[in-house]
Parts: sequence; C-alpha cells; structure tokens
Amino acid sequence: MNATDRTPADLLSSALAADPGRPLVTFYDDATGERVELSVATFANWVAKTANLLQDELSVEPGDRVALLLPAHWQTAVWLLACASVGVVADVAGDPKAADVVVSGPEPESLEAARVCSGPRIALALRPLGGRFAPAAPEGFADYAVEVPGQGDRFAPYAPVDPEAPALIVAGREFSGAEVVERARAEASGLGLTGPGARILSGLPYDTWEGLSAGLYGPLASGGSVVLCRHLELAGAGVVDQRIEAERVSVTAR
Repeated sequence: MNATDRTPADLLSSALAADPGRPLVTFYDDATGERVELSVATFANWVAKTANLLQDELSVEPGDRVALLLPAHWQTAVWLLACASVGVVADVAGDPKAADVVVSGPEPESLEAARVCSGPRIALALRPLGGRFAPAAPEGFADYAVEVPGQGDRFAPYAPVDPEAPALIVAGREFSGAEVVERARAEASGLGLTGPGARILSGLPYDTWEGLSAGLYGPLASGGSVVLCRHLELAGAGVVDQRIEAERVSVTAR
C-alpha cells in the first residue's frame, strides 16, 4: 500500500493498481452454505457501482450520514468502501432517524427500525450472488440488487474527499478517513497481518472496531485478504480447521 493513502478508498485504489486479480474478500455463510470470492477488481467494481448509486441516484453529499443496519457480509464491506469513496459517514448500526439514508438487511427487526428514516431506504436481501428479494423488496424500500447493476463501473466524486472529515461511526465512536487508515495500519501486525499475502479468517461481527479491523480495514491496509465468516458458530471445529487449510489462512480472529 502507498504511504500517501489517506482514506479507505485510497487503500482500495492502491490495491487495485498493485494486483487487481488477487483475492480480497472471501465470504462464507455457515447458515446457508454460501461461499463467494471477490478479487480486488471485482470488489472495486461493486464499490464503484454502489458509490454511483449513492451519489447520483440517492443524491448524498459529503458529510451526509448513511446508517448501515447490516451484518458482517461482503456486501456490507462494499457499502463501507462506497461511503468512503463518496465522502459520506458510514454509521454502523446507527440510528436511522438521524441518518440521511438507511441501508437494511432482510431481517424484520432491521427493516422495522429502518422505517423511521425520512430519507431513502435501501434493502439488501443478502441472498447468494447478490440476489434480489423474491418476489419484491419490502414496501417502502428500494432493492439494492435491482438498483446497483445499472450503475457505472467507474466512480469519480463530485468533490474531493477530505481525509480529516468524519467517515465512520462504530460503537458510538467517530473516525475520520485518515484515522481509519492510520489505525488499521498500526494494528495490522498485531492481528498477524504482517505483509502482502497474509490471509485472516474473521468470524467477528462488524458492529465493533475490532470486527471491522479484522474483517476489512486491516487486510486492506496491509495488502492482505480476509476470509469473512457469518454464522461461524454453526460450523463445527473440523469444518473451520478444513477451511483454514483450504483457504491458506495465516491467522484467525474469532
């Protein structure tokens, strides 16, 4: 990664320039049996499309707040980097009433909580391969899987993103983009992410800094990759051990 990278979006741009074909996020859901692997290029394409959705369709501006009512999931990782690309604040498990946009998973309790947002509401089905809701998205919500495919594959913010502006809120703490990058870099070695090629398996939720660091920002800041596991508690010890071997995992966070 480049020493000049100041925002999470910068980290992704550097990863894309260095080796677009390498894996970045490998996702498992042990409740459904889903496995999906995203290279840096594929992940960056999803981020670009989602950032264009935010900027052009939802009309968000730098400093706006996007409440993310989502679990640890590859699509959540996409939204976090899309928010960073536009310069809006990603408020993880934040208050939808205080948000300009809310993004919800398919769980009834999340959808109900999201309804108090007066701005646009986006729902993710979190189905394998980014599938749509069937037969349709919940009333009052746009279906992410319907809206995002038609967005542009390249993204350019209307205004440069300020690295010192608020970028992330998690567990009640606010971070600027520069703070996210600096802390992720500083903590990467402690996670065992000692350089390019390091691969971490994380079963931690995304509602704490520790979960975000292990499950996204640390690997991105160190040139590594993550095997992100949802519902890891449903996998037996033997399954996890086999996954660690098959995915060439070098360190775990559980």
